[in-house]
Amino acid sequence: MGFTYIEGTVTGPNGKQATVELLVDSGARYTLLPESSWKQIELSPKRRMTFTLADGTRIERDISECLISLPQGEGHTPVILGESGDEALLGVVTLEELGLVLNPFQRSLQPARMMLA
Repeated sequence: MGFTYIEGTVTGPNGKQATVELLVDSGARYTLLPESSWKQIELSPKRRMTFTLADGTRIERDISECLISLPQGEGHTPVILGESGDEALLGVVTLEELGLVLNPFQRSLQPARMMLA
């Protein structure tokens, strides 16, 4: 299985924008913005969370929120404020908020089918 990247625009509370190339990661809960991107749009931490990486390592990162725009739609989403060396990720929470799913066979994002309970 290959990697899927998508270009998106993030907008901070002051209207400043940055373009980010995001790795679509259906195993990541939250979207992560690299340090340069979230600083460019002047995000500030709202809380801090602990995350467990695939190898079991635990790390702490600050969380904020922003508007994210993708070719398939836009909306507000929580984001992890990346630190030095962290790469941009598009996580499941953002995908769900935008009503999207990753199609791993076509390596593309598409509308999610909504199921009623």
